[in-house]
Amino acid sequence: MRTPDATATPVSTRATTKRQRERGRYEPSEIYTILDEALICHVAISDESGPCVLPTIHARIGDRLYLHGAASNHLLRAIAHGAEACVEATIVDDLVLARSAFHHSMNYRSVVLYGSGSAVTEREEKRAAVTAIVDHVLPGRSNDVRAPTTAELRSTIVVRIPIKEASAKVRTGPPIDDAEDLDLLIWSGVIPVRTVLSRGVASLDAPDGIEVPRYVMNPVRGPVPR
Repeated sequence: MRTPDATATPVSTRATTKRQRERGRYEPSEIYTILDEALICHVAISDESGPCVLPTIHARIGDRLYLHGAASNHLLRAIAHGAEACVEATIVDDLVLARSAFHHSMNYRSVVLYGSGSAVTEREEKRAAVTAIVDHVLPGRSNDVRAPTTAELRSTIVVRIPIKEASAKVRTGPPIDDAEDLDLLIWSGVIPVRTVLSRGVASLDAPDGIEVPRYVMNPVRGPVPR
């Protein structure tokens, strides 16, 4: 397992990894990489209606995380008005099969981010955020699609959350079995988990003669650094 950067420190108590502290990561570059690669995140708030958590697509531009949805979205409207939010994203890399049930685990990379959000109202920043979210799904897609109209932007709420109070947690490596279990005749090891994109399937109403983009013929997801 990689040794964490000793110079990186958590910015708050709640952003500090409490259990298995050696897995904590606080370097912005590592936090950014995980957010860029994770396809979706889960966003949680707690208000007068109680706790609420929703999965959503996100995108990062610099040190800000952007979320979007319908203008009537309750959770995003709350964040736009300053509600404290918690955002979590996870990438599973391996299933970890130990000799004992107790030590089964997963190899993963995750980020937890805390912060108060705000609404994006400036038109160019809003367009940039929507474009980044499209490219987060599949890099390069925004170059080929119709840009959102003024009416579409008006019906969409976009919020930003600063990536300041955040931490990553990473597990790598084989199972950690107890010494007394090592002689058990039970298979142990890891099963890699990969997100694989297949060749795109055209819409039934797609006109003939359209050139198929390379990213549809051979789609590959990956971080889109910004």
